[in-house]
Amino acid sequence: MNPEKPIIPASTLPPLPDWRVWWRQMRPHTLTASVIPVLIGTAMAMSHTAIHLPLFFAMLAASLLIQAATNLFNEYYDYKRGLDTPESVGIGGAIVRDGISPKTVLCLAILFFFIAILLGLYICANSSWWIAVVGLVSMAVGYFYTGGPYPLAYTPFGELASGFFMGPVIVLISYYIQAGTLSRDVVLTSIPVAILVGAILLSNNIRDLDSDRERGRKTLAIRLGRPKAIQLLAGMFAAAYLWTIVYALIIASYWFLLVLLSLPKAVQAIRRFRGKTKPAEMMPAMKSTAQLHTQYGILLMAGILLEGFIIIN
Repeated sequence: MNPEKPIIPASTLPPLPDWRVWWRQMRPHTLTASVIPVLIGTAMAMSHTAIHLPLFFAMLAASLLIQAATNLFNEYYDYKRGLDTPESVGIGGAIVRDGISPKTVLCLAILFFFIAILLGLYICANSSWWIAVVGLVSMAVGYFYTGGPYPLAYTPFGELASGFFMGPVIVLISYYIQAGTLSRDVVLTSIPVAILVGAILLSNNIRDLDSDRERGRKTLAIRLGRPKAIQLLAGMFAAAYLWTIVYALIIASYWFLLVLLSLPKAVQAIRRFRGKTKPAEMMPAMKSTAQLHTQYGILLMAGILLEGFIIIN
């Protein structure tokens, strides 16, 4: 017979985590990865049509919820696979460090997906039901990034998948639900956004390279090794700038060159990575990479709006 479990007085139970713990699980410094593509796609539509604000806010909320749910699935499955420990560096690990129930984390992720689906139904009803297919595929990728028997996070393709779905896919949907059509220019403008979203994930994998290798992951950073992965990160930054510069020159839209104002942040990110081997030492470099994506995206959006204002007037 199993001994009865001791009754623990309620007064001795650990307090529930406050809102700051939950906020950290949203990975707030990375949430702009879902905000910026929506802003850029909407900004490009503004030169062609009046913006439907309820659709804009629905798209923005759905994108944020899908990314937040993906982060929570990542939290849950990292715990289930033993990747998170109390000593883990970063803002994840709330289950092992802050006492959050794994079931609570999983249920919250599912709830976010459910709300995103409801928002998606509203978006589809006011645009096209084909968006439902794209949205469901995006959600599936978010889940299978760390969920399922063959997590995408364990492969070298995480950066490619995140860049594609949080770059061109979100930008194009945000543009389409406003303009009712697609455009080659929108696709071309979304490419550097995709590159910089992938760069955020690569910076995370560079930081976690040693622990990921020990746990059997085969990320792109592990395949390349830390020095070459940092070189690739620098190359991705350069490619994003070069793409926009060439595109701006071809279409004679020089307002796009405003993105060059974010160049110091790119240099800062690479400098903060070089020579570092400990995860805690690389946290500032990760933060700089996420900030670069934000700065670049806001400046690109500003260039799009200024160009559209000149065309209209």
